[in-house]
Amino acid sequence: MPIGRRWCSVTAVILSSLLTAGLMTGCGDDPPTKEIQQAQQAIDTAKSAGAERYAADEFNAAQTALKHAQDSVVARDYRQALNDALDARDRAQTAAKDGADKKAAVKEEVDRSLHDTALAIVDARAKLRAAETARRPQRVLIPVRRSIADAETHVQEARTAFDHGDYLDAQSLLTTTRTKLGDSVRVLESFGKK
Repeated sequence: MPIGRRWCSVTAVILSSLLTAGLMTGCGDDPPTKEIQQAQQAIDTAKSAGAERYAADEFNAAQTALKHAQDSVVARDYRQALNDALDARDRAQTAAKDGADKKAAVKEEVDRSLHDTALAIVDARAKLRAAETARRPQRVLIPVRRSIADAETHVQEARTAFDHGDYLDAQSLLTTTRTKLGDSVRVLESFGKK
């Protein structure tokens, strides 16, 4: 092979290698805008699914990963930004699924708790009537009456929260209400045993 041809072949190979390397390097020079937008959309979707309250750890991790991605873009570390954006998107999708699952489970639990609390109020009223019939002192009866009235109010508030889809607040309110009502009834029952 003549020297001129060999030189052209070697030059072509070198230029081809440099061009390929340049293209590969050029791919890493663009910020992962599309992936960051996808991560933000996934976070917005997760938030609308209730993940912020029902899958808070995973939701917060998604937000943190997105923040890291944005910080990496500012630092021009686009490879790290891409990794963080993908991590944020995956975590947000997991948070959306977990949040929806937990929200459905809490909804079912609160629905049962509303029923159970209503039954507890009926039971407390019956015990109060029995104590009134047995002529228990007013100092014992008044706190039970107040507790029953408070429980009825709280059940109404919990139903309103439930109807608005705020199952965690309804759950917390019902748990507190049943505890206080149960404590009042136990005091009433213990007085009758003395």
